[in-house]
Amino acid sequence: MSKLQTTKPAAQPRPRLLLGERRRLIVEHVEENGRATVEELAKKFDTSAVTIRADLEALANASAIVRSHGGALPVMPVSSDIPLNIKETRRHAQKLRIGQAAAEMIRDGETIILDSGSTTVEIARQIRQRKFESLTVITNALNIALELSGLPHIRVMMLGGLLRQTSYSLVGPDAEHALARLSADRLFLGVDGLDPEVGVTTPDPLESALNALMIRVARQTVAVLDASKLGQRSLSVIAPVRQLHKVISDNSAPAEIVETLRNIGVQVELV
Repeated sequence: MSKLQTTKPAAQPRPRLLLGERRRLIVEHVEENGRATVEELAKKFDTSAVTIRADLEALANASAIVRSHGGALPVMPVSSDIPLNIKETRRHAQKLRIGQAAAEMIRDGETIILDSGSTTVEIARQIRQRKFESLTVITNALNIALELSGLPHIRVMMLGGLLRQTSYSLVGPDAEHALARLSADRLFLGVDGLDPEVGVTTPDPLESALNALMIRVARQTVAVLDASKLGQRSLSVIAPVRQLHKVISDNSAPAEIVETLRNIGVQVELV
């Protein structure tokens, strides 16, 4: 009798990434490594050089990367007023972890403020996945309000004001007047820069003024930002870092800045 032949099951092919997902990962790869060539990206994403070149051209046109001969370079600096759809492509994995950690702080029955930003929108997406019996969310961000719309136990309070197209946020005297009559348990503040000496900053003066009022009406302020924002300075100062109760960032945060924050009494959580 012949021995039964056993064969190993054929390896399953890797699922193809969606176009937007691949391009987001390309931006992350370029920023984390400081550069990338067409050939290494084609190998990494198991696709053709022609496809990668098309991706790089599209990302360069959207100002997400800088096209170079044979590859791409990251866009600098990170502290400028970059459109939200570009910010969302950057350090997405870190922002997702920060959003998860922030959402774990939220308790049923609370009133929270979600500032506009590419990190705070990840908190809103985490809220969608959790089962809250009752939650009130105050926000000045159109995209965050849309993320939370239609959820039966989530009450969304939208501030009015002047629309900033780069951030989908509402700012100005009307927004400040509406916010001044409210109070909240906790503010999740997205910022463009955090320098221990200067404070937390953002590029737009109207956004800065509204953010400062958010801090005043909230019992606790939690700054949520990826590590690339630490040590950075932007145009408008929102508040000194001593006004923060907690900072949630990712585990690539510079140790000296983390130590400085903790020494002045700010809790720091790295994820």
